[in-house]
Amino acid sequence: MMGLLDLLPGGASRLRKAANIRHHGKKLSDILDAHAKFHKGQPGGERADLSGADLSRADFRKRDLTGAILVGCRLKGADFREAKLSFADLSQSDLRNADLRNCDFTETKLEGADLSEADLSGTELFRGDLRSAKLHRTILRGTVLRQANLRGADFSGSDLALASFREIDLTDVKLDGVDLKDAVVRDIQSEQEK
Repeated sequence: MMGLLDLLPGGASRLRKAANIRHHGKKLSDILDAHAKFHKGQPGGERADLSGADLSRADFRKRDLTGAILVGCRLKGADFREAKLSFADLSQSDLRNADLRNCDFTETKLEGADLSEADLSGTELFRGDLRSAKLHRTILRGTVLRQANLRGADFSGSDLALASFREIDLTDVKLDGVDLKDAVVRDIQSEQEK
């Protein structure tokens, strides 16, 4: 299956490898290895705090970033396919054009994040926090948005075909020009119904 990154000249080969990226003097690969140990409760582990880092076009495919802190990161064009980002904090991050297909965003904080033109096909956003997130022309085909906090999110022009919206509040959510073909919509409430 072809992603947005594959359409760029050079395709996925333009991704930056973790060993070639530094944050506060440390290699990103070392930070991610220490985070994996932290998550598994192993000695030498440390939670990854990459707040404010420029990780544009970084390769995070199949990485376990459960509980990582990525507040305000520049992640434009990054590849997170099949990554685990549950309980991670990506608030205020720039995820434009990121490939986030089949990621686990269970209880992930994405408040105020910009996910415009990103591909979130097949992702799990159970109890995800997307308050005031910008999702312009975002692909969310088959995405599960159960008990997600979408208050104030802007989905203008997005593809939500086959997405599952259950037990969510659509107060102040913008859905202008969205494709909801075959989407599952159940137990929805909005400010008008309260």
